[in-house]
Amino acid sequence: MQTGFVRIGISGWRYSGWRGVFYPPKLAQSRELEFASRAVQSVEINGSHYSLQRASTWRAWHDATPDNFVFSVKGPRYLTHMLRFRDETATSALANFFASGVPGLGDKLGPFLWQFPPTFAFHAHAFERFLALLPKETTAAAAFAGQHDARVKEPWFEPPEKRRALRHAIEIRHPSFLDEGFVQLLRTYGAALVVSDSTAGWPYAEDLTADFVYLRLHGSETLYGGSYTDAAIEAWAERIECWAAGRPPGDARLITTRMPRRRTSHDVFCYFDNDQKVRAPFDARRLMQRLGVEPEHARG
Repeated sequence: MQTGFVRIGISGWRYSGWRGVFYPPKLAQSRELEFASRAVQSVEINGSHYSLQRASTWRAWHDATPDNFVFSVKGPRYLTHMLRFRDETATSALANFFASGVPGLGDKLGPFLWQFPPTFAFHAHAFERFLALLPKETTAAAAFAGQHDARVKEPWFEPPEKRRALRHAIEIRHPSFLDEGFVQLLRTYGAALVVSDSTAGWPYAEDLTADFVYLRLHGSETLYGGSYTDAAIEAWAERIECWAAGRPPGDARLITTRMPRRRTSHDVFCYFDNDQKVRAPFDARRLMQRLGVEPEHARG
């Protein structure tokens, strides 16, 4: 039976509390990504959410990780939390984001994560403008980057080596998104609805809207805290196996009863965000062991 590719990882990697616990004592901070990328299968880049990075930084992240490693990239909060894609300024800001050097990840570039705040409500017309703005493949992203302004200090000018599709995942935190129209928009544009597990009371849904599934596990006891129990790890593993095989779990929590186009498989990206008290990397490893998957450096 065909199944999709499963990648289990962590949200971010630079946390002082991890030093001497997950990271070996005296490991240089500059080598933390190198170490983390050999323990898990993928890493969510969080720094891109808070500020524009430099092209040299993106390339350094690429070079620090094993061949075939994959990053996901968190979109700028300047776009999702401040501008909220409301006007033409958003086009320039999105161009700056891509020109900052995202293409420097090369084939290690995985999905983009667009996280909207709890105060951001669903309005169909406005949200469709946002989805339509997102580049769907690398050459479109490169063309977009050419519209950057002076805020990009090291613009990335190298054209992509090959044309390939880009993936986008949407994380919602306002209950108004529990709307069939929202699910239909995601399916129309091929964007994934983030399955977001937390104690915060944010909307939770598992509708399949793209050719991949994006899962974020924010903590079992508090927001960003608490290790997942063995039973919880088993439950998530079973759901991931269903998604990878192209089907929803039997008890999936759905916004709409309208089923998507049937697929034989989905790729699955799962990130542990329970970074407080250093649980994320260890929970990620436990889930990897349950699923029988390995970091890239251990393959072959």
